[in-house]
Amino acid sequence: MDPNSKFAQLDGVSEEQLPIAKHKLHGWTHFMGLYAGEHVAATEFVIGATFVAMGAKTMDIIIGLLIGNILAILSWTLITAPIATQTRLSLYTYLDKIAGNSMTKLYNWANVIIFTVISAAMITVSSTAVRFLFKIPAQLDWYPTNAMFVLVVLAVGAIVVFVAMYGFNAVSEFSGICGPWLFVMFTAGALVMMPALADSVLGTTVVQGFSDFVAIGDQSIWTGVNALGQPGIGLLEVIGFAWAANTITHFGLIDMALLRYAKKPIYGLCTSSGMLFGHYLAWIAAGIMGAGTAVLVKKSIIELDPGDVAYQALGLSGFVIVIVAGWTTANANLYRAGLAAQAIFHKRSRKQTTLAVGIVTMIIACFPFVFGKMLPLLTYAGLLVVPVGAIVFAEHFIFPRIGMTRYWVSYRKLAHSTPAVASWAVGLVFGFGLNALNVMSFYYLFLPTWVVTIIVYTLLAKRYGAAQKYPAEQAAMEQQEQLVEDYQEHQASITPPAVVDRSILSRSLHWIARTSLAITLILAAVTMFGSPDIEAYDKNRATFYLYGFICTLIYFVAAYWALRRKKALQTTLQPQ
Repeated sequence: MDPNSKFAQLDGVSEEQLPIAKHKLHGWTHFMGLYAGEHVAATEFVIGATFVAMGAKTMDIIIGLLIGNILAILSWTLITAPIATQTRLSLYTYLDKIAGNSMTKLYNWANVIIFTVISAAMITVSSTAVRFLFKIPAQLDWYPTNAMFVLVVLAVGAIVVFVAMYGFNAVSEFSGICGPWLFVMFTAGALVMMPALADSVLGTTVVQGFSDFVAIGDQSIWTGVNALGQPGIGLLEVIGFAWAANTITHFGLIDMALLRYAKKPIYGLCTSSGMLFGHYLAWIAAGIMGAGTAVLVKKSIIELDPGDVAYQALGLSGFVIVIVAGWTTANANLYRAGLAAQAIFHKRSRKQTTLAVGIVTMIIACFPFVFGKMLPLLTYAGLLVVPVGAIVFAEHFIFPRIGMTRYWVSYRKLAHSTPAVASWAVGLVFGFGLNALNVMSFYYLFLPTWVVTIIVYTLLAKRYGAAQKYPAEQAAMEQQEQLVEDYQEHQASITPPAVVDRSILSRSLHWIARTSLAITLILAAVTMFGSPDIEAYDKNRATFYLYGFICTLIYFVAAYWALRRKKALQTTLQPQ
């Protein structure tokens, strides 16, 4: 039989609606790099400084962030990755399969709201660096107090919106090379700031061991006293936030879209590159940079924004890190918001919906409270989508184990799932109700909300038809899945092998990029460990500012050149 006629019914089906083909799966190194790049972003400046302002203690930060981030890694590994690798579907496609079109539309509205707010926060963060060029004062109120700042936000936002509409693929590729540099710069910034903090606390620029670090932290960074002079958050709150910060992606299952490409569910452990190197170390480094900047400029940390902190810690490279980290994060989230909006207004193109969402995003970005409230915003965003993750978890894992039928909504050809919508509503009322009653720390609200939603959905689904058997419909679905698998095997047989660029020039460019990062770290280490007094420190810091910026330029030129060579080679070898 002619393969084209056999697979004709799949010609009009979007690739997003099908499980990921076996020949498109990735190994563990892909996900290590992916999560390292995604979770070292502009938000780390805000969150790291917020822990300082909220009055966490040093050992609570060191221990609490470690425990919380390990719990997040396990959540991806034990919940998200198994569902993603067993179905090979994104959450949106899977949700449509088990809950119908109405539920999917509601969920897309939630995603529009979440990703719009996160994008707005990142545009505001990037604008805090640009404001230095125009000598605009820091914006510390919830509303803008300077007209020029509003113009800067609108200009930065317009670039972000334009790129999200027309050039997202290029930005996505560019973001991939930002991860290693961002990690190096966060680490370097902390090293550069430590002698200034040591001098203010210990009377010497030399940090002789871990006990000195803890003493500096207790007295100058994580003092246990918040910005209002009251006792700050404790160990449980630190653990809770580190765990809850990414509930959108693990308990909320958004990262099914990424992990569906994983060869094995154990690759969920690769999120450790983002959680331990990104969040854990970056949050600690950002706190050190914020406290060090406060010492150098003689201001409270709550009077500083990311632009202040990055410039004092990294010099001109600080401008780059704030702009790049905010820009790449904003673009990715605005692109997601545009896709979600396009799924709702399906008669409009993605470019049109991205433009509409982008205009709203720019308006929100003019109000600095957005990035100043990142901790609660991320937690509440997670609480909004966790019930949806609970519904998917119940249908995928629990239903088969208690004799109920997975995909019963599809078998009955229902466009609306009353159990799913009602369960989501109950979960939201329950979660936000607990928060209003102040029953428990809001960082942990996602856990009881998740459990309650699972119970409610299971009971309602049983009543509405999930307890019945659908043998004919199940057989038809299995036959369709086999057809898709055959189609993908055919596609794999005609797909050219992956291109590996082994040319001397490309390898040299990679070597130059890595060397520039190594030199940056060495310069930062010299600043911290080779500054016996404040005079030597000022000299070493100035050297780091200059040559660190030169290394930044060299890194991006070499890394981007290597990327373009790889893309050109792939284009050349593609069949015409």
